[in-house]
Amino acid sequence: MKFINFFSFLSLLFILSKTTAQEFKLGKVSIAELEEKKHPRDSSAAAAILYKKGKSSIEYDTNDGFILVTHVDTRVKIYKKEGYDWANQNVSYYIGSNESREKVDFSNVNTFNLVNGKIEKTKLKSDGVFNEEVDKYYARKKITMPNVKEGSVLEYSYTVRTPTIGMMKGWAFQSSIPVNYSEYTTYIPEYYTFNARQKGYIFPKVTTETRSRSILFTSKERGLNSHTTFSTDTVDYLETQTTYIAENLPAMKEESYVNNIDNYTASLEQELSMVKYPNSPMKTFSTDWNSVARTIYEYEDFGPELNKTGYFEDDLKALLAGVTTPEEKIVVILNHVKSNVKWNKYNGYSCDKGVRKAYQEKSGNIAEINLMLTAMLRYSGLTANPVLVSTRSNGVAFFPNRTAYNYVITAVETENGYILLDASDRFSVPNVLPFRTLNWYGRLIRKDGTSEQIDLMPKKTSNDIVFLTYSIDPEGKVTGQTRRQCTDYNAMITRENIFSTKEDEYLEKLENQNNKIEISDYAKTNEKEILKPIIETYSFTGNNLSEVIGGKIYVSPMLFFTNEKNPFNQETREYPVDFGFPFMDKYNITIKIPDGFAVETIPTPAVINMEDNLGSFKFNIAANENTLQMTISHQINNAIVSTQQYEMLKEYYKAMIAKESEKIVLKRI
Repeated sequence: MKFINFFSFLSLLFILSKTTAQEFKLGKVSIAELEEKKHPRDSSAAAAILYKKGKSSIEYDTNDGFILVTHVDTRVKIYKKEGYDWANQNVSYYIGSNESREKVDFSNVNTFNLVNGKIEKTKLKSDGVFNEEVDKYYARKKITMPNVKEGSVLEYSYTVRTPTIGMMKGWAFQSSIPVNYSEYTTYIPEYYTFNARQKGYIFPKVTTETRSRSILFTSKERGLNSHTTFSTDTVDYLETQTTYIAENLPAMKEESYVNNIDNYTASLEQELSMVKYPNSPMKTFSTDWNSVARTIYEYEDFGPELNKTGYFEDDLKALLAGVTTPEEKIVVILNHVKSNVKWNKYNGYSCDKGVRKAYQEKSGNIAEINLMLTAMLRYSGLTANPVLVSTRSNGVAFFPNRTAYNYVITAVETENGYILLDASDRFSVPNVLPFRTLNWYGRLIRKDGTSEQIDLMPKKTSNDIVFLTYSIDPEGKVTGQTRRQCTDYNAMITRENIFSTKEDEYLEKLENQNNKIEISDYAKTNEKEILKPIIETYSFTGNNLSEVIGGKIYVSPMLFFTNEKNPFNQETREYPVDFGFPFMDKYNITIKIPDGFAVETIPTPAVINMEDNLGSFKFNIAANENTLQMTISHQINNAIVSTQQYEMLKEYYKAMIAKESEKIVLKRI
């Protein structure tokens, strides 16, 4: 599915809110707001934002010049205990460099309760405010509001001062709870031009006006007789005020297989696109994806890092001796970087200490690891280039801007297309990237500054093939053996699950997830040979895998592999279904019937095919004396399923689960 088609579809669904400005003053909480027991339009809501008003203005500071100041006032109503988390608020801010360091201050933080018919206000004390360092680039200022109860109304304000003007703070009109009123205003001097982009299904009402402003400069000059004279100058300029207002916004509901719900939340993003000061040349920034890519490539901590030499050549000469094919070179170099340079968990497309130092210290961020990988692949004679990526947690890169991306991988151009690589994950192999990077499209940048869009979503099917053999005794106890083989993304996920815990903890979790079975004789194959499928085998017994009723045995033939719940139960779907990758789950099952029993009923074979080759389900079963043979497959061929296909997908899952849930009935003979 092409993004542009999907976004055009979204545009048809945007709803224009009919809004009017409202009077709002901090501290003026009404008894009616405190007495309200549930949200009038969403009775299930645990809390609601009654009012949220923000403004971002570019103001002149005598010491720092023009700076960006963002101020936000918010009032929240708590209906249920599940809404208490809204008493904990935080604001992230940049601390990476002194000249760009942001400052955050909370103010007017109060909790209001209705006590004996009167409004009681509780102020935030100093011990309820604290800072938390996220990493060396960002921190959070956090507050915990006092005396919160069911029925409370919370108010708080915060101000962010940003000395370096680039991106304005994003403004989300919607939230995970209903929003009664949201207003955001920007004040931009004529010297600055921003690209404003709106996301989501609801557009706010927008009004714009222009007014005259002035800056008063005061300067002093000391004369020969030590007499100081002061002079003032005034600079007049135009300022554009833009106000966005939206009312009665529904809560954003989490649904199954959503990439990142922020992609579909009604919100506003603004990035600086041009600066033109008086008597100075115009300076332009990102206007399209090609210029974004070219700008990033020219950064000192990106493109020039690809040209650094003298730190890996000797090592690669030895490793590549006798290696001739592109596929062999890719694997050797990828494994070399993965084995020698560990990811320090920092994302970004900018190098911190540089590729040379990262190689020497055997640790680096994403940019250092994958730019180093790109340089080594180029050294081996392959056509390799970096690919800018926005991770799933960062959201889909909808609009051209330099902050849309927060990650970089590597692409090798071959006769059969691109091979995508990421050396930061120990289980990643060619064209099997870490799941965090599977986020629609990236942008490849070449040496000459040209770029192209790269589809990041996998096309190859990842298999999960299970061979299940079991017998049932007359009391309904099930004993059997399982052999499970996983490829590609299923293999990556399985390896991560295996290596993230100790084996006894892993098996205990596996037992608990599968109807409290008891596992023995567990073994795994190819767990470290990641180019091969990983295979798990184990024996099991279970007393809860069948039912004995009236002398008959009832058993779900797939046992603990049965899909029991439809993840798609909403009547309509507002967001695409994102499986991450195409997959096939296949089961080959052999069931031994206990002596003295015969089959009374078995499920009938079935085939379900979705249109457009989206997927299929096949269920076959055959009886042969005291043995049942089954083959079951469930295949989804597209990583992303559009909202137009949702109804078909929902009915497919409904029919599949109904078939898998049908019982085999065994009777005594």
